[in-house]
Amino acid sequence: MNYFERLNYYEKWFILGVIAGVVAGIAATIFYTLLHLFEFIFIHKFVGVSYPEPLGEGGSLSFTFHPGNYYLIPVSVAIGGLISGLIVYTFAPEAEGHGTDAAIRAYHYYQGKIRWVVVPVKLIASSITIGSGGSAGKEGPTAQFSAGLGSVLADLLKLPPEDRRKMVAVGIGAGIGTIFKSPIGGALLSAEILYRRDLEPEVLYPSLIAAAVGYVIFGSIYGFTPVFGYYSEPFNPLRLPLYAILGIVNGLVAILYVKLFYGVHSFFKKLKINKYFKPVLGALVTGSIALVAPEVMGTGYGWINLVEYEKINVFYSPILPVVVLLALLPLLKILATSFSIGSGGSGGVFAPGLFIGAFVGADLGLIFHHIFPNIVPTIAPFVIIGMASFFGAAGKVPLSMIVMVTEMTGSLQLLPGTMIAVALSYLISGNYTIYQAQVPTRRDSPAHKLEYEIPLLQILKVSDAKLSDIRVKISDKVSSALSKMMENNFLSLPVTDENDRFVGAVYLRDLEKANGDDIVGKYVVRGVPYVRLESTFEDCWDVMARLRSRWVCVVKDGKYLGVLTIDNLLKSYEEKLNELKQNTTPQK
Repeated sequence: MNYFERLNYYEKWFILGVIAGVVAGIAATIFYTLLHLFEFIFIHKFVGVSYPEPLGEGGSLSFTFHPGNYYLIPVSVAIGGLISGLIVYTFAPEAEGHGTDAAIRAYHYYQGKIRWVVVPVKLIASSITIGSGGSAGKEGPTAQFSAGLGSVLADLLKLPPEDRRKMVAVGIGAGIGTIFKSPIGGALLSAEILYRRDLEPEVLYPSLIAAAVGYVIFGSIYGFTPVFGYYSEPFNPLRLPLYAILGIVNGLVAILYVKLFYGVHSFFKKLKINKYFKPVLGALVTGSIALVAPEVMGTGYGWINLVEYEKINVFYSPILPVVVLLALLPLLKILATSFSIGSGGSGGVFAPGLFIGAFVGADLGLIFHHIFPNIVPTIAPFVIIGMASFFGAAGKVPLSMIVMVTEMTGSLQLLPGTMIAVALSYLISGNYTIYQAQVPTRRDSPAHKLEYEIPLLQILKVSDAKLSDIRVKISDKVSSALSKMMENNFLSLPVTDENDRFVGAVYLRDLEKANGDDIVGKYVVRGVPYVRLESTFEDCWDVMARLRSRWVCVVKDGKYLGVLTIDNLLKSYEEKLNELKQNTTPQK
């Protein structure tokens, strides 16, 4: 017996949660280190552009933008796209795109099975894509990396497929929660990100442990300061209607994000060029957008922090006024991300979602500030709530986004406004989701098919089967009853009165000792169970099993209608089963 099979649920998943957390912590640390290495090589050395970092990653609000060799931005992004494409399509094509979707798909459809080669491929390819200036996020690679290692470890530990599947889900949440320093939100995310309208409760307990362990490991190396620092402005309830407007707008923009992203993705899938060059073409478009607005490069976290604290004067565009640049940044980031990842590049869609939501919030915050300067003295709360409400809708993860953004910004006092905005954006966005591998609910997941599958015995009714008129009347002789039993190979028979009302049953064991001229009524056993026309085959099967008989009496309003024999039940069952098979067999 496997060691883990001897443990109870909580013991087993405490140990496995710790293991998954160590994996998530290592994954986030390695990816973070590689990402900054390639940023240094491509952005700082090759292009020479200054690049803001968020406060929680050593950034400063006194940042000054230096264009450097500005014209080399498209070249840098294209080189990154070329290298990333070569790595991905040579070694692990499933590592293309944003990664989280692949991990979700593995959970639902492949019993958590992820090839081990995906782990290093996703890590390196994503580091190069983002580090060279591509518009993508850190969460997708970390999620797929952690989920992939969770899958590999489950196989090494000889865990059953069900547990391997859970390890993948735990890895998704723990990886994302670790890289964003938001362990509680990450744990919730592991349960929420799998579905559009549901949660996976079975992964919450191990995810809490895994996210906590991963957070401790990553934070011990890179610090525990929230990614965007600490927001401390007091809450003002007068702003609640304005947050509601922000939620509605972000719900609409989330639909635009999903449509543009998958529109570009579909375009590149149909494009008749070598697959190795598709990420290069997408990168060139992204690089061209970055020439207009360099803020779209990478994750953009530093720019989010700068706009949060209204350092608008440091934003740069060679051709656009700052006001126009801020207004266009949500759309430009959507386009840059769509071409970076939708073309086959490797990276996440979560971080770009935070950027888009933050700048939608900043734009609305500036408008509200000019209209209601006393109610909206700063735009920071709109930037923060914008992040949560946008991706809560786009990723169909409202609960985890409320908690994650709160952890990433230290903005506990904004929770009421965040909840209102997220609820509205989630409602407005409908079924649009950036994670296409999500299924609506647990009932729709192949992983839970057997839990919700209705057996055919529960579907078929007595009215679907042929009834037989096999009975004796209460006044019939015992010899007549015995003759019918032998004729039908029954050990018992139903008994009716002269008005065809069901009375009970007589049994062979009783009649064998009786006089053949006696009447059946002397040996009737009353209170025998029966079924109705609307009863299911499962009900019939249950009665037959309890009575150990080959028939069950069918009654309506006390009147005898006939008996359903085991032979007729099986015949109807097989006919229905064959019909279903024919309807579900693909036509050639």
